[in-house]
Amino acid sequence: MTRAMYPGSFDPFHFGHLDIARRAAGLFDELLVTIFDAPAKRLLFSTEERIELAREALEDVQNISIVSYSGLTVKWAQRHGVRVIVRGIRNVDDLSFESRIDMANRQMAPQIETCYLLCSPKYVYLSSTILKEVASLDGDVSHWVTPHTEQALQQRFAERKR
Repeated sequence: MTRAMYPGSFDPFHFGHLDIARRAAGLFDELLVTIFDAPAKRLLFSTEERIELAREALEDVQNISIVSYSGLTVKWAQRHGVRVIVRGIRNVDDLSFESRIDMANRQMAPQIETCYLLCSPKYVYLSSTILKEVASLDGDVSHWVTPHTEQALQQRFAERKR
């Protein structure tokens, strides 16, 4: 049985993330969508909120669990029996960045592989940063996120404008 993890901040979880998670779930027996608990990072949503948004988006996929984690990703993977770390790649910049992380991970945990999945072409430009920028300016993000996440974004930015 192969256990894989798909780590990220997922602030918020969008259709690009959903695309990678669904495809990875089809490749592995168990996929852990692991949401990084990054207290030092400025995030729009709390860890609990990000877990809920991801859970809502992935509720129909049977072999996915959603959990938070902290610390070094590869060390967490070792402690939890993960054999593969899944990373989504949009472009050559992502590949360059992720391959450097992979090399460091191999030094620390050579038994853990990294699986790169190219994002679907329609999501090649999508990032949480762009998504949040558009949402903060009252732009339409319905083609990038689930209705639940869209509502959460609208509420969060309305709160900030008060």
